[in-house]
Parts: sequence; structure tokens; C-alpha cells
Amino acid sequence: MNIDSQEMNNQKNNQSVLSHLDGNGDITMVDVSSKTATTREATATGQVRFPSEIYEQIKAADGMTKKGSITQTAHIAGIMAAKRTHDLIPLCHPLPLDKIGLTFAYDDAISSITVTGIVKVTHRTGVEMEALTAVSVACLTIYDMTKALSHDIIIDNVRLINKTGGKSDYKHA
Repeated sequence: MNIDSQEMNNQKNNQSVLSHLDGNGDITMVDVSSKTATTREATATGQVRFPSEIYEQIKAADGMTKKGSITQTAHIAGIMAAKRTHDLIPLCHPLPLDKIGLTFAYDDAISSITVTGIVKVTHRTGVEMEALTAVSVACLTIYDMTKALSHDIIIDNVRLINKTGGKSDYKHA
């Protein structure tokens, strides 16, 4: 066996453990029909970091811009995004979400707004992608609402914090 064939076999073997690839490495939507519906919840977070003078300007205005409230607009956008995750991420299942919650916290130490999203469903598949999508779109909306003040805004640290339900739970260390 030459190196190229060996590497291809290794890649095939590694790909077979990814949920959206079948044993041949072909893309597939996960079949959840045999799974039991359980209550599943996921929490994600992300940050929007600003230059300190811009952050102070946003805080002094209580998050209001000419476009309206930064966090209220981002809240609605995050909820809408979570509900449409299956339209954005090709292999996600459409889910009847039971809860979508977003919170926004100003962090003076690093001139940022932290967005946290919690999504809950009773179904046969989890809601990690919905929580991550809600947070990502909320962060993007904050960027959109404040880009007139500066383009030196950084969206950072979007990640899953925890998930419960299904075959395994997860908690970020």
C-alpha cells in the first residue's frame, strides 16, 4: 500500500466517526428516527469587543444608537436565527424549539458585550447549533448596529458552554 492509499484509508476511518458522514465518507443527514425524545438544552456564549473609547460611548448612550437599542435588536435577531438554523446549516434538523433565551452583559474590563444564549427542546436531537447560531447572529447584529462608530470591532469566543439531554452531556471546562 502506498502512502497516498494509506492516508486515504486513514481519512476514511476518521471520517466514519463524524456524524454527518457515512462509512464511505459521503455526506448524510443523521437519522434520528430511532432515538428517544428527551429534553435537551444547550448554552452558548460569544463576545463583541470594542475599542475602549467606542465601548464607553455605547455604554454612555445606554446601548442606544440611531438604529435603536443594540441589545433589543440583537435579542430579536438571535431568536429569529435560532428558529431558522436548519435553513442556514445544511444538515441540521428543523426543530420545534421550546425556549430561546438571550442575555447581554457589559464587561468593562475588556470593553465588550457578552452574549449568552440558551435553547431548549424536547426532541430526538440536540440544540447546540441553534444556541451557537443565536449567539453568532446576535453578535453580528451588535456589530451591524455599531459599525458606524468603528470597524475595529471583534466578534470573539463564540463557543458551546454546555449541553444536556441525549446520549451525553457536555460542560466546557
